[in-house]
Amino acid sequence: QVQLVESGGGPVQAGDSLRLSCAASVRTFSGYVMGWFRQAPGKEREFVAAISRSGSSTYYADSVKGRFTTSRDNAKNTVYLQMNSLKPEDTAVYYCAANWLGAGSSWSSPSTYNYWGQGTQVTVSS
Repeated sequence: QVQLVESGGGPVQAGDSLRLSCAASVRTFSGYVMGWFRQAPGKEREFVAAISRSGSSTYYADSVKGRFTTSRDNAKNTVYLQMNSLKPEDTAVYYCAANWLGAGSSWSSPSTYNYWGQGTQVTVSS
């Protein structure tokens, strides 16, 4: 069983930055592709970013490309989401998720992830 715990969310102003962290309690963290998703009230959960097992490859939703950066530290069992130039439309609960060995055809699909964190709220005011 993998436990994922997100942290770093909070209220910010438009244009500010935040860094989310997701700590995993698992021995084989490097075996997981890690993804970030978000869900705003009344909307479906949407893909934000994903990072390969080694961290050498990253993928982003068009809506965050150029503003958000994901990275990972396999020695610390932690994945990060650096969010810059935040906009009110970025307001959502942010979730990290783990996909064992990167299985599945699309890392942007929530259905390919095996484990999820509890989420952390990010609120961006204008």
